[in-house]
Amino acid sequence: MHTRVQMIRWITAAFIPITLTAVAASEDGQQPFRHPGTSTPPTIFASQTENPSTLPQQPPPILDRRDRIFYPGDTERLKPLGRKLGLNILLDQEEIFTSPFHMNRHNAPVWLISAAATAGLIVADRHIANSFENSRGQVRWGGRISNIGASYTLVPLVAGYYGYGVWRDHAKAREIGVLGTESLLDSLIVAGVLKEAVRRNRPDDKDPGEFFDGGTSFPSGHAIQMWSIASLVAHEYQHKPIVAVAAYSLASIVSASRIAAQKHFASDVVVGGAMGWFIGRYVYQTHMSHLAHKHASFMPMILPQFDASQRSYGVTFLFGGSGASAAFAAQPVPAIPSYCPETPSSTWCSRMMGR
Repeated sequence: MHTRVQMIRWITAAFIPITLTAVAASEDGQQPFRHPGTSTPPTIFASQTENPSTLPQQPPPILDRRDRIFYPGDTERLKPLGRKLGLNILLDQEEIFTSPFHMNRHNAPVWLISAAATAGLIVADRHIANSFENSRGQVRWGGRISNIGASYTLVPLVAGYYGYGVWRDHAKAREIGVLGTESLLDSLIVAGVLKEAVRRNRPDDKDPGEFFDGGTSFPSGHAIQMWSIASLVAHEYQHKPIVAVAAYSLASIVSASRIAAQKHFASDVVVGGAMGWFIGRYVYQTHMSHLAHKHASFMPMILPQFDASQRSYGVTFLFGGSGASAAFAAQPVPAIPSYCPETPSSTWCSRMMGR
């Protein structure tokens, strides 16, 4: 009977975090990078006498809830910025905690593989923990190194990024500061909810590893925070692989140090790290997809115009945001010879002469 109860606890504990780590898979199918409302107008042929006002108007982009609370590219006062930050976090939490209901055949393998891996780690937790030396020096140094991933270290880090961006007018630094804050708060909320739901004892608690016993071991808060920041920074600097290597290496060291300090089991840090990575990527991709929405309003569409019968040509510019258009007056085509030589271009010549 005791073994059966333990298995039920393990399965339950594995299922809860995996429903959250699958948020990336579900979001991949729901939030593609797109430019809403940017259907391509038909190609037209205009002559000198056409009025530009009669040209097709491009519909304005369709705004959603995210677009209305989009972080601006320049600096913004703290009050409206804080309001947008709070609203974005609320939308993040809605997406994260409803992600289990978005499972489909495309992301189902991710759920199954993740659940199996988590269950396997939970079974092997004690064996992995016993493989460490577990000396006083190991525990002491593990605790010191893991302080890198603590909230009191990461919060000043992202605040410093934003402050530097404001001081030096550096857009990338400001973006990392704002999105880093969003990622950290998302991670803290998710970790807090799961800790309260799972209540797993830490390795140094009485009855170590027991679920639903009042502990706060599962998942690792240090791991989820550290990996969310590492994921965000790696995606921000994805054109510089060395940044991703450094960020993920540091996150791995912090995660391993939590095991060495006997504060977490292996499954705690692996699940926490996976959720943190997905959260960092989700925050980055959500922001970038809506950044594309904003920029779509200012992307002109250039439509060349030709009319062989009138021997005229022109160019039309369509601007997505306001639907405004501007056209250069069509000009007559330079004189074309009255004959078309027998060359590979003779067909083009005949068409231009209206033959």
